[in-house]
Amino acid sequence: QVQLVESGGGLVQAGGSLRLSCVASGSISSINDMGWYRQAPGKQRELVATVTSVGSTDYAASVKGRFTISRDNAKNTIYLQMNSLKPEDTAVYFCAANVKRYYSVSYYWNWGQGTQVTVSS
Repeated sequence: QVQLVESGGGLVQAGGSLRLSCVASGSISSINDMGWYRQAPGKQRELVATVTSVGSTDYAASVKGRFTISRDNAKNTIYLQMNSLKPEDTAVYFCAANVKRYYSVSYYWNWGQGTQVTVSS
C-alpha cells in the first residue's frame, strides 16, 4: 500500500501565503513525478504544479510566478509554497505521486485525500 498525506491547508486572506506538504509512505521502491492538483466546487480537477525526480518543474499558467513546488527525495515529500493568494485559488488541493512499489515493474499514480485551501477577499 502507498499513502499520500497532505497538510498545511487553511483559511487565508487574499494576498497571503500558505505552504502545503505531502508525504508519501508505504511500500515504495521509487517515485517518478509528483505533483499538486486542485478542484474547486463545480469544476474539474486541474493541474497546479509538477516536479520530476530530478527537480524539473512545471506550473499552470494561473499560478506561475506565485506558487513554487519543491521536493525532498530523501523524505518522499513535496511542498507547495503559495504566495499572493487570490480568492480564485480556493479549492481542495490534492497531492499525486507516480510510484513503483516493491516487487512491481510498473509505476502507478497514487492520490492523497486532499486539503482545503480557502482564500477570502
